[in-house]
Amino acid sequence: MVTSDQRRRQLAREKYARQQQRREENRRKAKRRNTVVAAALAVVLAAGAAVYASVALTGDDTKDNAGSDNSASSSPSSPAPSQSESASAEPKMSVDAKATYAMALKTNEGDITITMDAAKTPRTVNSFSHLAGKKYFDGTKCHRLTTSGIFVLQCGDPKGDGTGGPGYTIPDENLDALGKAGADGSVTYPAGTVAMANTGQPGSGGSQFFLVYKDTKLPPSYTPFGKIDAAGLQVVEDVAEAGVAGGAGDGAPKKAVTIEKATVAKK
Repeated sequence: MVTSDQRRRQLAREKYARQQQRREENRRKAKRRNTVVAAALAVVLAAGAAVYASVALTGDDTKDNAGSDNSASSSPSSPAPSQSESASAEPKMSVDAKATYAMALKTNEGDITITMDAAKTPRTVNSFSHLAGKKYFDGTKCHRLTTSGIFVLQCGDPKGDGTGGPGYTIPDENLDALGKAGADGSVTYPAGTVAMANTGQPGSGGSQFFLVYKDTKLPPSYTPFGKIDAAGLQVVEDVAEAGVAGGAGDGAPKKAVTIEKATVAKK
C-alpha cells in the first residue's frame, strides 16, 4: 500500500519531470528560432550589396530633415539662397503646369539640357525653376558617380558631399510613369532619365537629382521628371567612362563635373 508521503514524493517527481520536459522543449524552440533568425540575417546581408545602390541614393536633405543647420552653401561666386530662404517652405507655384520646360546645365565637361514636363511633375519643375532662378546650382559639383549595380551621376548638392539641400522637401510625382514593378520590386529607369534623389522616405526630395546614363533597375521611389538631350547624355557617358576616383564603383567621379550655371526656361 502506498503511503501519503510516498504519493507526495511520486507527484513531486512527476512534476519535476514535466518541468524538465518543458524546459527542453523551450530550448529546442529557441534553437530553431535562432537558426531561422540567423538564416534570415544571412539573406539580408547577402542582399545588402544588391539593395545598396537604391538605398545609397537617399542622401539628400538628411541633415535638414533631422533639424540641424539648414543653410545651403555654395561657392562664393555663386551665392545660394539666404538662410531665411533655405529654411522656408516649398516655393509657391509659379510655373505653367501645362507647359514643357528646359533646364540647361552648363558644366565644365559640356552642356546638358534636360526637358521637363510640368504637366506630369509640376511641383518638381517648379522647385527647379525656383532654385535655378536663385543661382542655387551655380558652382556646385556633381558629387557622386556610380558605375556598378546602378549607372548614375548625382548632382544638385550645394555642399558637394551628399548631405545638402534647400531646407524644404517636395512630394513624389509621376512614380508610375515607368510601369509596374517586377517581382524584384524594381522598374527600369532608362538611359537619359533624370530623377530625384531622396532620403529613403516618401516625399523627401530636395535639390539632389541623378542622371541615368545606362538603363538602371531601381525601386519606383524616385520621381522621374526629365529627359537628357543626346549631346548631354554623351557628356555624362564620357564622365562615366573615365570612372570613379580611386577606382571604386561608387564615389566622386574621376573626371570632376561642376555645374557652372543652371537655368530653367519655358519651351
